[in-house]
Amino acid sequence: MNKLLAITVLVAFLALGAESFRVPRQTEEEKGTIATVVDTLKSYYDKSVDTASSYVETLKGYKLNEKAKNLYDDTIRAVSTYAGIFNDQVYHILYPQDGS
Repeated sequence: MNKLLAITVLVAFLALGAESFRVPRQTEEEKGTIATVVDTLKSYYDKSVDTASSYVETLKGYKLNEKAKNLYDDTIRAVSTYAGIFNDQVYHILYPQDGS
């Protein structure tokens, strides 16, 4: 009887031990290495697009287009004023007026 009990316990331990050596099947929910890499790259891409979009929105908030247009208009106004003065000076050098 003791031998039978010892054999039963030994078989039970072997059965439990053999079950722990089983290789688990890969379920459809588990992803492979390539899928994991692709998902990681997609997440990095999405984060970079979101960051770039937030930078663009921040730059739009600074109203740089309006400031650049104002700067251009001021520059054109100043250059045209000085060009007019220069034109008058050259004209009076080439065609002096007699004061008499």
